[in-house]
Amino acid sequence: MLRWVTGLAGIVLLLATTSSMMRTLIMPRATTSLISMAISQVTFGFFRLIARRSKSYPFRDSVMAWASPVTLLGLLVAWLLLYFLSYALLLDAFDSGTISFAVALREAGSSIFTLGFASTDRAQLTMLDFMAAATGPIVIGMMIGYLPTLYGSFNRREGSVTQLAPRCGEPNWGPELLARHAYLETLDQLSDLWREWERWAADVSETHSSYPILLAFRSTTPTRNWAVALLCVMDAAAMRIALVPSGLHGTSRVLLRQGIACFTGLAAMLGYQEDAGEGESMTLTFEEFQEGIRRLDDAGFPSEVSAEEAWPGFSEWRRLYERPAYFLCLQIDAVPAPWSGPRNPVTDVIPAPALRRPETPGPGHFDRF
Repeated sequence: MLRWVTGLAGIVLLLATTSSMMRTLIMPRATTSLISMAISQVTFGFFRLIARRSKSYPFRDSVMAWASPVTLLGLLVAWLLLYFLSYALLLDAFDSGTISFAVALREAGSSIFTLGFASTDRAQLTMLDFMAAATGPIVIGMMIGYLPTLYGSFNRREGSVTQLAPRCGEPNWGPELLARHAYLETLDQLSDLWREWERWAADVSETHSSYPILLAFRSTTPTRNWAVALLCVMDAAAMRIALVPSGLHGTSRVLLRQGIACFTGLAAMLGYQEDAGEGESMTLTFEEFQEGIRRLDDAGFPSEVSAEEAWPGFSEWRRLYERPAYFLCLQIDAVPAPWSGPRNPVTDVIPAPALRRPETPGPGHFDRF
């Protein structure tokens, strides 16, 4: 009877571990795995415990940068250990009683890690040894193949985010994006920017749903963050629609719809649920909106309406994405940029760099923007 229980436990553990590995590395959709979730929660919980002891955002960013790599390593170690234990249980169950569980563990480890120093000549156990010997290299090989996919998606994401730095500084802020384009007289290029970020939001929505670990991959500098960047571009698009109502805003509206889908889908993966009536409220205040308008006025943005007249149209768009965007920024502890919501612990907002006009013309002063 004990052998049946041991064998059943080994089969269940083997199937659960295989399911976790396939859901994490192979299935191209947002699927949950209890094993992966447990490893992620323990790892990220540990690093958050350390990071949240400080209100210094650069310190928190440097600590949290380790969370994702350690999680990936933890997943690989956990899968190998669980396979090791499951095969030991199966070897112990299928043996006729001539070996102890300690010997079964030794034989399972020898096979999983292809050392080959311990084996038996009994057919049923030899077959399990073959299966275990194949499992170890397969798991390691799949993880090795998984990493280029992750970092390919990460590089595509960060490429567009990095290109925003000369357009609006870091941390990114929607009004600053419009202000700099107005000052440089490149507002006609915004349609191309909206199209690029529409594709970017669709790509991020797809890749980060399939590989949720990407949500926590941090940029190379503390003041740069993918969620803040998307929020910045969407705010800029919503402001231009509201301030220039006579313009052609088809690309702006498509960008906003794609961005809303990206924010709501990814926030839902992390447990975001919108309460009834939440969509009617907004955290950003009219006074903060006026601050953004003053930045645009200083840069000579050609507004057609006043801040009071633009506010209803802007807020109608923003309330569609503000809450899921703030939720994501809080969960991943994004840089505390203007208009990006609160952080835990409470952290002072890092202001966007102000627009500076060069004293003399010439490319040598371009870095002063």
